[in-house]
Amino acid sequence: MERIAEICCGSYEDAYVAYRSKASRIELNSALHLGGLTPSLSTLILTKKHTDIKVIAMLRCRGAGFCYSDKEFEVMKEDALLMMKNGADGLAFGFLTEDGCIDIERTKQIVKIVKDYQGEAVFHRAFDCVKNPYASMELLIQLGIDRVLTSGLKSKAIEGIDLIKQLQHKYGNDIEILAGSGINAQNAKMIMEETGIYQVHSSCKEWVSDPTTSMNDVSYAYANYPHENDYDVVSQKLVEELVKSL
Repeated sequence: MERIAEICCGSYEDAYVAYRSKASRIELNSALHLGGLTPSLSTLILTKKHTDIKVIAMLRCRGAGFCYSDKEFEVMKEDALLMMKNGADGLAFGFLTEDGCIDIERTKQIVKIVKDYQGEAVFHRAFDCVKNPYASMELLIQLGIDRVLTSGLKSKAIEGIDLIKQLQHKYGNDIEILAGSGINAQNAKMIMEETGIYQVHSSCKEWVSDPTTSMNDVSYAYANYPHENDYDVVSQKLVEELVKSL
């Protein structure tokens, strides 16, 4: 099985760097400091226009958790249609009920939109907030999800490696397991060999300074020291190292 390096991108520029660095696939977002939100339509259009990399667009209207109001879900459905109509190869999304179970009806609706455009339906790391990973995985298979991004219900994939291995062993023939969070060139191959998965998801992040972030008594910083005047981008060097390591 071909090993796949998916890069988490927060902009068209990130996407182009990942493409030039020979990544297999990207997850296209905005606002990565909030965990990744739906990208702008222009970001998707330019990425599809100037690269031939597979693009999975994030479908997420806000930060925090994954239990959405009716109005929020209405927006997300419209975004799903716009992303798929404009060339997204799939969507990454996740809907949970307040008690940490898969929201079946909303998941069904987004899966249908994705499949109407022959795309890939990816359940993102909302999976890492479910109560029962085994029952949840079985339900996602029934609902037509193609792939699940997970860190094994831990902060980092390396910490959840035992569960990732179990999920791959039990369900790997029925659904793709994509490991993410804390993945880099130093641990990706080991995680694949230990768990049996063949796909990893990484941000390959580096920092770039914008001196206008904090001026006078005003600050628009979102990162902590020593990066309080920085923003994060995808590093060509780190992507190339990850791809080479696989």
